[in-house]
Amino acid sequence: MRTTGITHRLRGPVVATIAALTLAGWAVPARALPLAAPIPLTRAAPDVAEAGSFDLVRPSARPVELRSAPRRLSVTYAYKGDERTFDDFLARTKTNGLVVLDGRHIVAERYVKADRGTRFQSWSMAKSFTSTAIGIALHEGRIRSIDDPVTRYLPELRGSGYDGVSIRNLLRMSSGIAWDERSDVPKVQMAANRGRPVGELAARQVRGWEPGSRFEYTSMNSFVLAKLVTRATGMPYHRYVEEKIWKPAGMASTARVDKDSGGDSLGYCCYHATDRDFARFGLLYLREGKAGGRQVVPRSWVRTSTTPSASFNPGYGLHWWLGDGDRGDFMAAGFGGQYVYVSPERGVVIVKSSLSASANDRREALTAFRAVAAEVARTR
Repeated sequence: MRTTGITHRLRGPVVATIAALTLAGWAVPARALPLAAPIPLTRAAPDVAEAGSFDLVRPSARPVELRSAPRRLSVTYAYKGDERTFDDFLARTKTNGLVVLDGRHIVAERYVKADRGTRFQSWSMAKSFTSTAIGIALHEGRIRSIDDPVTRYLPELRGSGYDGVSIRNLLRMSSGIAWDERSDVPKVQMAANRGRPVGELAARQVRGWEPGSRFEYTSMNSFVLAKLVTRATGMPYHRYVEEKIWKPAGMASTARVDKDSGGDSLGYCCYHATDRDFARFGLLYLREGKAGGRQVVPRSWVRTSTTPSASFNPGYGLHWWLGDGDRGDFMAAGFGGQYVYVSPERGVVIVKSSLSASANDRREALTAFRAVAAEVARTR
């Protein structure tokens, strides 16, 4: 079965992992543009969610300015014994949007079959937004501790596999529920498309292993965390994100956040936003949670969520993927090659988006992004 595109006919909320679903259309030519090439004027991507299946997240009245300062970057890197170019990497991974920030300066930006106004699908990059919302709610005292059991806030999950599981273990993907990401996410999606609230499915999850004993990437954990944000704050998840993240971080455009038939934001996927606003999110974390002269995300949360969260997986924080070694870089990552990469060492943010699903090697992406960050620093 081919999974090479996202169709504008797809109905209902879309999910982070769709490898088992057949999607059609919007195959994108894999042609590369030089990193400093002019931006082609093309139409934006089609909407993928129909009316009623998403909520709007409104922008800031004072967006963080990103200054255009293009310069030519010559980027090569070694991977698996081969010398590769970044342009070839973008072509092979069917990249439709790219933004590279040197601080607040856009030093490279390119689009194929898209433009600056295209709202790209985040897929699982949304998980890092959900983590951020948890951190802010914790700082505000809406959540007492991330070592609290999630059932303290969502008592309807008592008796399920989530009963007594800590918020921390959900954040570090160690909830212990019996879950297979490849097969279970499509099942959840198909049930949601038939009008079944995802919360009902969360309450039916069963315990499969000891929480906190190993890593198991589980999108349902992120849905539960998003629902927890709603319950703990008394504000719908998307509205809390708008008031505590989107506006204070200086986002310039309206975003969409998909929800289920019960009105709950999915939390594990499906933000539709411009690459420049995704870059502003990376910039927020590059600046340790500060934007527009104010602390939007607690500095302590930025540091905690982007450092290893467990000995059994040093490459994962609290809903953030981490680079290896001691460089301190990290990234939000989504199905099919969507990334917000942050390098505090180099002062660089990289956003990469695609309209179609393609083969994705996160290890190569990290290697390529590190090479770009090094070149940005070299050419200052």
